[in-house]
Amino acid sequence: MDPAIDPSSLLQGSCHCGAVRLTLPFAPEKATLCNCSLCRRVGGAWAYYEFGTVKVEGHPENTAEYIWGDRTLRNVRCAHCGCATHWEPLVAEAGAKHGVNLNNFDPRLLATVQMRRFDGADTWTFLD
Repeated sequence: MDPAIDPSSLLQGSCHCGAVRLTLPFAPEKATLCNCSLCRRVGGAWAYYEFGTVKVEGHPENTAEYIWGDRTLRNVRCAHCGCATHWEPLVAEAGAKHGVNLNNFDPRLLATVQMRRFDGADTWTFLD
């Protein structure tokens, strides 16, 4: 990595228009590429964090949500530019996770993350 780049800057991302900004607590080691009916449409590269550890600015005032399926998760996107930014639990119980779409971050961060393929459409298992 270029020594002129502050590594902590890679932990800050945003939607296309900048109305929703996210700051990760640490760089992820892995992310998930899922082929379920929603993820394949929004194109998420999901990294998972304990709920409440990711700083999200501009939410809920600049976001829209989509709740479907078993109605346990809120899928969040920017209400202005439409970028899928994250998902979060509807009920924040102990151990709840927060999924963050790494495609809203600097591509140099993505280059350091192992991408795992998940079959969310059929077998509900990792394919690698």
